Amino acid sequence: MQPRNMSMSGVVDLAAVKAAGEAKAKAEQARAESARQGGGGAVSPSSLVIDVDEAAFESSVLQQSAEVPVVIDFWAEWCEPCKQLGPLLERLAQEYNGRFVLAKIDVDANQMLMQQFGIQGIPAVFAVVAGQALPLFQGAAPEAQIRQTLDELIRVGEERFGLTGLKIDQDAAGGAEQAPAAPEGPYDALLEAAVQALDAGDFGGAVQAYKNVLSDDPGNTEAKLGLAQAELLSRVQGMDPAKVRQEAADKPADVPAQISAADLDLVGGHVEDAFGRLVETVRRTAGEDRDAARVRLLELFEVVGPDDPRVTAARSALARVLF
Repeated sequence: MQPRNMSMSGVVDLAAVKAAGEAKAKAEQARAESARQGGGGAVSPSSLVIDVDEAAFESSVLQQSAEVPVVIDFWAEWCEPCKQLGPLLERLAQEYNGRFVLAKIDVDANQMLMQQFGIQGIPAVFAVVAGQALPLFQGAAPEAQIRQTLDELIRVGEERFGLTGLKIDQDAAGGAEQAPAAPEGPYDALLEAAVQALDAGDFGGAVQAYKNVLSDDPGNTEAKLGLAQAELLSRVQGMDPAKVRQEAADKPADVPAQISAADLDLVGGHVEDAFGRLVETVRRTAGEDRDAARVRLLELFEVVGPDDPRVTAARSALARVLF
C-alpha cells in the first residue's frame, strides 16, 4: 500500500529561518561538547534503534533530534502490519549507519504520546527534527518508497538544520557478538522475490509470486498482506486520479466508479474515506452490484490488516447495512 504523506511537504514550517538557525547552533554545541568529552561522540550501533516510553521521550527523542533526525515507529503487539514494517525500519536504521535514529513506541503502553501525535491508526511513522515533529506515513509501504522518504528527511535535516548524523563506533560494531542468523523459512526466497518485484513496480510479478506462496500455504499472513497490496497497486497503476474522482462524484450510483475511487482513497492513505465510500455503496445497491462493492471492501480490509481499529469499525458498519 502506498503510504500516506510520503513526502517532506510538511517540512515547510520546520524550515523557518529562526528555527533552522537555532537547530544548527544546538547541533554544533552538542558535537563540540561530545568532542571535548572524548571519542568524538561515537556511539554504538545498538543506539540506532531504541525503545522509548513517555518518561524518556524528552531525553531520547527531543534532545537527540538536535543532532540527528529521529524516526518514530508507533506500533503494537497485536498489529500485523506493524510486524512487517518494524523489522524493515530497524534494518534500515542499521544500514543508514547513524544518519537517523529509530525510536519505537508501543501505543498500548504510551497512550499519552499516541494522543499527542494524533495517531488514528498504526503502524504510523513520524519524524522529529530539531525538536519539531512531522508525519511521514501511515500503514505498510514498499521498501523503495520508505527509502525515498528517509533520504529526503536526511537531506532536509542536513541542509536546513545542520544535522549530519551520529558517528558510529566501528570497533563496537565489529566486536559485538553477532546473533545467529535465523533459519530461512520454506517461502523466504519467494517472498523476497515478491518484495523485489513490488519495489521495482512490477506489480504483476509481485502478485504472481505471492500467489505461488499461497498456493502451497494458504494461511501465510505475509503473503496474504503482500498480495492484497500488490493487487491494489496494480489496479491503480495508470489511473487518472482527477478523472476517477470526478466520475465518482458525478455518478454516485456507478458501482465501478465508486470502487475505483475507493482504491485511490486507500492508496492515498484516506482509509476511512475508502471504507465509508464502499459501505455506502453496499447500502444503496443490490444483487451483483452490492456483491462487487462488498468483495472489494473485504479486499481492502486485507490491505490495511484485520487488527486495525478502522477495519473493525468498517466491519461493524458493513454488518449493519447488510443485516
